[in-house]
Amino acid sequence: MIVPTVYTIPMAISDRFKKSAGKHEETPVDYGLPGDPINHSHPFYFGFLATAGGLLALVVMRSLAAASQTFVLIIIALFLAMGLNPAVEALRSRGLNRTKAVTAIFLLVIIFVGLFAWLVIPPVVTQGTELINRAPSLLNDLKHNSSIASLNSHYGIVDTLQIKLKAITKDGTLIVSAFGGVVGVGKTVLSGTFSTLTVLVLTLYFLISLPTMTELGLRLVPATRRDRVSRLANAIIARIGAFVGSQITVSFLASVFVLILASILGLPSPIALAMIILVCGLIPLIGHFIGCSIVTIIALTQSLPTGLITFVAYVLYVQIENYVITPKIMKKSLSVPGAVTIIAALLGSSLLGLVGALLAVPLAAAVILILEEVVYPRSDAT
Repeated sequence: MIVPTVYTIPMAISDRFKKSAGKHEETPVDYGLPGDPINHSHPFYFGFLATAGGLLALVVMRSLAAASQTFVLIIIALFLAMGLNPAVEALRSRGLNRTKAVTAIFLLVIIFVGLFAWLVIPPVVTQGTELINRAPSLLNDLKHNSSIASLNSHYGIVDTLQIKLKAITKDGTLIVSAFGGVVGVGKTVLSGTFSTLTVLVLTLYFLISLPTMTELGLRLVPATRRDRVSRLANAIIARIGAFVGSQITVSFLASVFVLILASILGLPSPIALAMIILVCGLIPLIGHFIGCSIVTIIALTQSLPTGLITFVAYVLYVQIENYVITPKIMKKSLSVPGAVTIIAALLGSSLLGLVGALLAVPLAAAVILILEEVVYPRSDAT
Protein backbone atom coordinates (compact mmCIF):
# COMPACT_ATOMS: atom_id res chain seq x y z
CA MET A 1 0.00 0.00 0.00
CA ILE A 2 1.39 3.38 -1.06
CA VAL A 3 1.07 6.11 1.53
CA PRO A 4 0.70 9.58 -0.02
CA THR A 5 3.30 12.09 1.02
CA VAL A 6 1.92 14.95 3.08
CA TYR A 7 3.65 18.32 2.75
CA THR A 8 3.35 20.63 5.73
CA ILE A 9 3.30 24.39 5.45
CA PRO A 10 5.10 26.44 8.07
CA MET A 11 2.82 28.12 10.57
CA ALA A 12 3.80 31.68 9.65
CA ILE A 13 3.17 31.12 5.96
CA SER A 14 -0.05 29.22 6.71
CA ASP A 15 -1.39 32.07 8.82
CA ARG A 16 -0.43 34.57 6.12
CA PHE A 17 -2.41 32.66 3.46
CA LYS A 18 -5.40 32.35 5.83
CA LYS A 19 -5.48 36.08 6.44
CA SER A 20 -5.09 36.86 2.77
CA ALA A 21 -7.82 34.39 1.86
CA GLY A 22 -10.25 36.24 4.07
CA LYS A 23 -9.41 39.51 2.37
CA HIS A 24 -9.25 37.90 -1.12
CA GLU A 25 -5.82 39.42 -1.73
CA GLU A 26 -2.23 38.33 -1.28
CA THR A 27 0.22 40.12 0.94
CA PRO A 28 3.19 41.41 -1.08
CA VAL A 29 6.32 39.35 -0.65
CA ASP A 30 9.11 41.08 1.20
CA TYR A 31 12.22 41.16 -1.02
CA GLY A 32 14.30 43.15 1.38
CA LEU A 33 15.28 46.78 1.65
CA PRO A 34 16.24 48.66 -1.53
CA GLY A 35 19.85 49.65 -1.85
CA ASP A 36 21.31 53.10 -2.22
CA PRO A 37 20.54 54.90 -5.50
CA ILE A 38 23.18 54.89 -8.21
CA ASN A 39 25.67 57.68 -7.87
CA HIS A 40 25.20 59.68 -11.06
CA SER A 41 28.45 61.54 -10.49
CA HIS A 42 30.51 58.35 -10.38
CA PRO A 43 33.01 58.12 -13.29
CA PHE A 44 31.95 54.57 -14.09
CA TYR A 45 28.31 55.64 -14.50
CA PHE A 46 29.26 58.51 -16.79
CA GLY A 47 31.60 56.31 -18.80
CA PHE A 48 28.97 53.61 -19.19
CA LEU A 49 26.33 56.07 -20.38
CA ALA A 50 28.76 57.76 -22.77
CA THR A 51 29.84 54.43 -24.24
CA ALA A 52 26.26 53.17 -24.56
CA GLY A 53 25.20 56.46 -26.17
CA GLY A 54 28.09 56.35 -28.62
CA LEU A 55 27.35 52.75 -29.57
CA LEU A 56 23.65 53.56 -30.00
CA ALA A 57 24.45 56.56 -32.19
CA LEU A 58 26.83 54.43 -34.28
CA VAL A 59 24.20 51.71 -34.76
CA VAL A 60 21.56 54.29 -35.71
CA MET A 61 23.89 56.01 -38.20
CA ARG A 62 24.88 52.71 -39.81
CA SER A 63 21.23 51.67 -40.00
CA LEU A 64 20.27 54.97 -41.63
CA ALA A 65 23.18 54.67 -44.07
CA ALA A 66 22.13 51.13 -44.98
CA ALA A 67 18.54 52.27 -45.56
CA SER A 68 19.44 55.55 -47.25
CA GLN A 69 18.04 54.49 -50.63
CA THR A 70 14.73 53.60 -49.03
CA PHE A 71 14.57 56.96 -47.26
CA VAL A 72 15.31 58.71 -50.55
CA LEU A 73 12.39 56.93 -52.24
CA ILE A 74 10.10 57.78 -49.31
CA ILE A 75 11.09 61.46 -49.38
CA ILE A 76 10.59 61.69 -53.15
CA ALA A 77 7.17 60.01 -52.91
CA LEU A 78 6.08 62.30 -50.06
CA PHE A 79 7.31 65.33 -51.99
CA LEU A 80 5.38 64.26 -55.11
CA ALA A 81 2.26 63.60 -53.04
CA MET A 82 2.35 67.11 -51.58
CA GLY A 83 3.04 68.47 -55.05
CA LEU A 84 0.01 66.69 -56.55
CA ASN A 85 -2.23 67.62 -53.62
CA PRO A 86 -3.30 71.00 -55.10
CA ALA A 87 -4.59 69.22 -58.22
CA VAL A 88 -6.53 66.82 -56.00
CA GLU A 89 -8.01 69.70 -54.02
CA ALA A 90 -8.99 71.42 -57.28
CA LEU A 91 -10.97 68.32 -58.31
CA ARG A 92 -12.52 68.11 -54.85
CA SER A 93 -13.75 71.68 -55.21
CA ARG A 94 -15.70 70.47 -58.26
CA GLY A 95 -17.66 67.94 -56.22
CA LEU A 96 -15.49 64.80 -56.30
CA ASN A 97 -14.53 63.02 -53.10
CA ARG A 98 -10.85 62.56 -52.29
CA THR A 99 -10.68 58.94 -53.45
CA LYS A 100 -12.07 59.73 -56.89
CA ALA A 101 -9.92 62.85 -57.21
CA VAL A 102 -6.76 60.92 -56.29
CA THR A 103 -7.72 58.17 -58.75
CA ALA A 104 -8.15 60.68 -61.59
CA ILE A 105 -4.83 62.43 -60.91
CA PHE A 106 -2.96 59.17 -60.51
CA LEU A 107 -4.40 57.80 -63.75
CA LEU A 108 -3.06 60.89 -65.51
CA VAL A 109 0.36 60.25 -63.98
CA ILE A 110 0.32 56.60 -65.12
CA ILE A 111 -0.72 57.66 -68.62
CA PHE A 112 2.12 60.17 -68.75
CA VAL A 113 4.68 57.57 -67.61
CA GLY A 114 3.44 55.06 -70.19
CA LEU A 115 3.39 57.67 -72.96
CA PHE A 116 6.90 58.75 -72.00
CA ALA A 117 8.22 55.19 -72.18
CA TRP A 118 6.47 54.55 -75.50
CA LEU A 119 7.64 57.75 -77.22
CA VAL A 120 11.09 58.21 -75.71
CA ILE A 121 12.80 54.85 -75.22
CA PRO A 122 12.77 53.61 -78.87
CA PRO A 123 14.15 56.87 -80.38
CA VAL A 124 16.82 57.15 -77.69
CA VAL A 125 18.03 53.60 -78.34
CA THR A 126 17.95 54.12 -82.12
CA GLN A 127 19.75 57.45 -82.03
CA GLY A 128 22.29 56.14 -79.52
CA THR A 129 23.14 53.24 -81.79
CA GLU A 130 23.40 55.55 -84.79
CA LEU A 131 25.70 57.89 -82.87
CA ILE A 132 27.99 55.00 -81.94
CA ASN A 133 28.18 53.97 -85.58
CA ARG A 134 28.89 57.51 -86.76
CA ALA A 135 31.33 58.45 -83.98
CA PRO A 136 34.50 57.64 -85.98
CA SER A 137 33.40 59.81 -88.93
CA LEU A 138 32.45 62.65 -86.56
CA LEU A 139 35.93 62.58 -85.03
CA ASN A 140 37.47 62.64 -88.48
CA ASP A 141 35.35 65.69 -89.34
CA LEU A 142 36.82 67.49 -86.34
CA LYS A 143 40.27 67.32 -87.94
CA HIS A 144 39.02 69.38 -90.88
CA ASN A 145 38.68 72.38 -88.57
CA SER A 146 41.97 74.32 -88.55
CA SER A 147 41.81 75.27 -84.86
CA ILE A 148 40.98 71.74 -83.71
CA ALA A 149 43.61 70.30 -86.08
CA SER A 150 46.21 72.62 -84.54
CA LEU A 151 45.26 71.51 -81.01
CA ASN A 152 45.36 67.89 -82.13
CA SER A 153 48.82 68.28 -83.60
CA HIS A 154 50.16 69.68 -80.31
CA TYR A 155 48.20 67.64 -77.76
CA GLY A 156 46.75 64.72 -79.72
CA ILE A 157 43.22 65.21 -78.33
CA VAL A 158 41.31 63.84 -81.32
CA ASP A 159 43.80 60.99 -81.81
CA THR A 160 43.38 59.95 -78.18
CA LEU A 161 39.60 60.00 -78.54
CA GLN A 162 39.81 57.89 -81.67
CA ILE A 163 42.01 55.31 -79.93
CA LYS A 164 39.64 55.13 -76.96
CA LEU A 165 36.61 54.86 -79.24
CA LYS A 166 38.16 52.02 -81.25
CA ALA A 167 39.06 50.20 -78.03
CA ILE A 168 35.53 50.25 -76.61
CA THR A 169 33.59 49.76 -79.85
CA LYS A 170 35.66 47.14 -81.62
CA ASP A 171 33.43 44.35 -80.30
CA GLY A 172 30.20 46.37 -80.35
CA THR A 173 29.80 46.38 -76.57
CA LEU A 174 29.87 50.08 -75.74
CA ILE A 175 26.45 50.24 -74.11
CA VAL A 176 26.95 46.96 -72.27
CA SER A 177 30.39 47.88 -70.98
CA ALA A 178 29.14 51.29 -69.82
CA PHE A 179 26.82 49.57 -67.33
CA GLY A 180 29.33 46.97 -66.16
CA GLY A 181 28.51 44.07 -68.46
CA VAL A 182 25.34 42.14 -69.20
CA VAL A 183 24.68 41.53 -65.50
CA GLY A 184 25.13 45.23 -64.81
CA VAL A 185 22.60 46.12 -67.51
CA GLY A 186 20.08 43.70 -65.99
CA LYS A 187 20.64 45.09 -62.50
CA THR A 188 20.27 48.67 -63.73
CA VAL A 189 17.01 47.94 -65.53
CA LEU A 190 15.54 45.97 -62.63
CA SER A 191 16.65 48.54 -60.05
CA GLY A 192 15.22 51.44 -62.06
CA THR A 193 11.93 49.63 -62.64
CA PHE A 194 11.59 48.66 -58.98
CA SER A 195 12.40 52.20 -57.79
CA THR A 196 9.88 53.72 -60.20
CA LEU A 197 7.13 51.34 -59.11
CA THR A 198 7.97 51.92 -55.44
CA VAL A 199 7.77 55.70 -55.83
CA LEU A 200 4.46 55.44 -57.70
CA VAL A 201 2.89 53.17 -55.08
CA LEU A 202 4.14 55.27 -52.16
CA THR A 203 2.96 58.45 -53.86
CA LEU A 204 -0.52 56.94 -54.24
CA TYR A 205 -0.69 55.95 -50.56
CA PHE A 206 0.67 59.29 -49.36
CA LEU A 207 -1.70 61.21 -51.61
CA ILE A 208 -4.73 59.32 -50.27
CA SER A 209 -3.74 59.55 -46.62
CA LEU A 210 -2.16 63.03 -46.60
CA PRO A 211 -4.97 64.66 -44.54
CA THR A 212 -4.90 61.77 -42.05
CA MET A 213 -1.12 61.99 -41.73
CA THR A 214 -1.36 65.74 -41.15
CA GLU A 215 -4.00 65.28 -38.45
CA LEU A 216 -1.92 62.62 -36.69
CA GLY A 217 1.06 64.93 -36.66
CA LEU A 218 -1.02 67.81 -35.30
CA ARG A 219 -2.23 65.62 -32.42
CA LEU A 220 1.29 65.91 -31.00
CA VAL A 221 0.89 69.69 -30.74
CA PRO A 222 -0.73 71.18 -27.59
CA ALA A 223 -4.41 71.96 -28.09
CA THR A 224 -3.92 75.68 -27.45
CA ARG A 225 -1.51 75.96 -30.39
CA ARG A 226 -3.03 73.33 -32.66
CA ASP A 227 -5.09 75.72 -34.78
CA ARG A 228 -2.16 78.01 -35.57
CA VAL A 229 0.21 75.13 -36.24
CA SER A 230 -2.43 73.56 -38.49
CA ARG A 231 -2.68 76.75 -40.53
CA LEU A 232 1.10 76.96 -40.87
CA ALA A 233 1.36 73.27 -41.83
CA ASN A 234 -1.31 73.63 -44.51
CA ALA A 235 0.43 76.75 -45.81
CA ILE A 236 3.75 74.86 -46.04
CA ILE A 237 2.07 71.98 -47.91
CA ALA A 238 0.48 74.54 -50.24
CA ARG A 239 3.87 76.12 -50.92
CA ILE A 240 5.39 72.76 -51.75
CA GLY A 241 2.53 72.20 -54.18
CA ALA A 242 3.16 75.63 -55.67
CA PHE A 243 6.83 74.77 -56.09
CA VAL A 244 6.01 71.56 -57.94
CA GLY A 245 3.57 73.45 -60.16
CA SER A 246 6.17 76.12 -60.85
CA GLN A 247 8.80 73.49 -61.65
CA ILE A 248 6.39 71.80 -64.07
CA THR A 249 5.76 75.18 -65.72
CA VAL A 250 9.49 75.83 -66.15
CA SER A 251 10.02 72.31 -67.52
CA PHE A 252 7.13 72.73 -69.93
CA LEU A 253 8.65 75.97 -71.29
CA ALA A 254 11.99 74.18 -71.77
CA SER A 255 10.30 71.30 -73.58
CA VAL A 256 8.51 73.75 -75.90
CA PHE A 257 11.84 75.42 -76.67
CA VAL A 258 13.48 72.07 -77.51
CA LEU A 259 10.47 71.09 -79.63
CA ILE A 260 10.80 74.28 -81.68
CA LEU A 261 14.59 73.95 -81.92
CA ALA A 262 14.43 70.31 -82.98
CA SER A 263 11.78 71.12 -85.61
CA ILE A 264 13.87 73.98 -87.04
CA LEU A 265 17.10 71.95 -87.18
CA GLY A 266 15.36 68.85 -88.45
CA LEU A 267 16.32 66.62 -85.52
CA PRO A 268 14.63 63.19 -85.39
CA SER A 269 11.71 62.57 -83.00
CA PRO A 270 11.20 66.16 -81.78
CA ILE A 271 8.20 65.17 -79.61
CA ALA A 272 10.26 62.50 -77.85
CA LEU A 273 13.05 65.03 -77.26
CA ALA A 274 10.55 67.49 -75.81
CA MET A 275 9.23 64.87 -73.39
CA ILE A 276 12.78 64.01 -72.31
CA ILE A 277 13.43 67.67 -71.51
CA LEU A 278 10.08 67.87 -69.68
CA VAL A 279 11.25 65.12 -67.32
CA CYS A 280 14.84 66.33 -67.05
CA GLY A 281 13.66 69.85 -66.26
CA LEU A 282 12.00 68.55 -63.09
CA ILE A 283 15.45 67.63 -61.73
CA PRO A 284 17.05 70.68 -60.10
CA LEU A 285 20.54 71.81 -61.13
CA ILE A 286 21.64 68.73 -63.08
CA GLY A 287 18.42 68.21 -65.05
CA HIS A 288 19.36 70.53 -67.89
CA PHE A 289 22.87 69.13 -67.97
CA ILE A 290 21.39 65.69 -68.65
CA GLY A 291 18.89 67.10 -71.15
CA CYS A 292 21.53 69.12 -72.98
CA SER A 293 23.79 66.08 -73.25
CA ILE A 294 21.01 63.94 -74.72
CA VAL A 295 19.84 66.57 -77.22
CA THR A 296 23.39 67.42 -78.29
CA ILE A 297 24.32 63.77 -78.78
CA ILE A 298 21.24 63.21 -80.94
CA ALA A 299 22.02 66.37 -82.90
CA LEU A 300 25.56 65.10 -83.52
CA THR A 301 24.10 62.11 -85.35
CA GLN A 302 22.99 64.55 -88.05
CA SER A 303 26.20 66.56 -88.40
CA LEU A 304 28.86 68.29 -86.36
CA PRO A 305 27.59 71.87 -87.07
CA THR A 306 24.06 70.84 -86.08
CA GLY A 307 25.39 69.46 -82.78
CA LEU A 308 27.33 72.67 -82.06
CA ILE A 309 24.32 74.88 -82.88
CA THR A 310 22.09 72.76 -80.66
CA PHE A 311 24.55 72.90 -77.78
CA VAL A 312 25.03 76.67 -77.96
CA ALA A 313 21.28 77.35 -78.28
CA TYR A 314 20.45 75.09 -75.34
CA VAL A 315 23.12 76.67 -73.13
CA LEU A 316 21.83 80.16 -73.93
CA TYR A 317 18.27 79.12 -73.09
CA VAL A 318 19.40 77.60 -69.77
CA GLN A 319 21.05 80.90 -68.82
CA ILE A 320 17.86 82.80 -69.60
CA GLU A 321 15.83 80.27 -67.61
CA ASN A 322 18.14 80.36 -64.58
CA TYR A 323 18.41 84.12 -64.30
CA VAL A 324 15.09 85.36 -65.73
CA ILE A 325 12.31 82.75 -65.93
CA THR A 326 12.88 80.65 -62.81
CA PRO A 327 13.42 83.49 -60.31
CA LYS A 328 10.29 85.31 -61.52
CA ILE A 329 8.08 82.23 -61.39
CA MET A 330 9.42 81.08 -58.02
CA LYS A 331 9.11 84.54 -56.53
CA LYS A 332 5.53 84.86 -57.76
CA SER A 333 4.36 81.43 -56.56
CA LEU A 334 6.49 80.95 -53.44
CA SER A 335 7.38 84.51 -52.41
CA VAL A 336 11.03 83.50 -52.40
CA PRO A 337 13.65 85.95 -53.72
CA GLY A 338 15.57 84.78 -56.75
CA ALA A 339 18.92 84.83 -54.93
CA VAL A 340 17.48 82.68 -52.13
CA THR A 341 16.16 80.21 -54.73
CA ILE A 342 19.58 79.71 -56.32
CA ILE A 343 21.48 79.62 -53.00
CA ALA A 344 19.01 77.15 -51.47
CA ALA A 345 19.29 74.83 -54.47
CA LEU A 346 23.09 74.94 -54.35
CA LEU A 347 23.23 74.26 -50.60
CA GLY A 348 20.62 71.49 -50.80
CA SER A 349 22.44 69.70 -53.60
CA SER A 350 25.77 69.93 -51.78
CA LEU A 351 24.30 68.52 -48.55
CA LEU A 352 21.89 65.83 -49.77
CA GLY A 353 22.51 65.56 -53.51
CA LEU A 354 19.47 65.29 -55.78
CA VAL A 355 17.00 64.98 -52.90
CA GLY A 356 18.46 68.06 -51.24
CA ALA A 357 18.17 70.07 -54.44
CA LEU A 358 14.60 68.87 -54.81
CA LEU A 359 13.60 69.92 -51.30
CA ALA A 360 15.74 73.03 -50.88
CA VAL A 361 13.46 75.63 -52.47
CA PRO A 362 10.17 74.60 -50.78
CA LEU A 363 12.00 74.27 -47.47
CA ALA A 364 13.36 77.78 -47.96
CA ALA A 365 9.81 78.97 -48.63
CA ALA A 366 8.63 77.21 -45.45
CA VAL A 367 11.41 78.84 -43.40
CA ILE A 368 10.50 82.27 -44.78
CA LEU A 369 6.84 81.64 -43.89
CA ILE A 370 7.75 80.69 -40.30
CA LEU A 371 9.99 83.74 -40.01
CA GLU A 372 7.23 86.05 -41.24
CA GLU A 373 4.46 84.55 -39.09
CA VAL A 374 6.30 83.57 -35.90
CA VAL A 375 9.77 85.04 -35.49
CA TYR A 376 9.36 88.54 -36.87
CA PRO A 377 6.12 89.34 -34.94
CA ARG A 378 7.80 88.32 -31.67
CA SER A 379 10.84 90.45 -32.49
CA ASP A 380 8.65 93.43 -33.33
CA ALA A 381 6.69 93.02 -30.09
CA THR A 382 9.80 93.15 -27.89
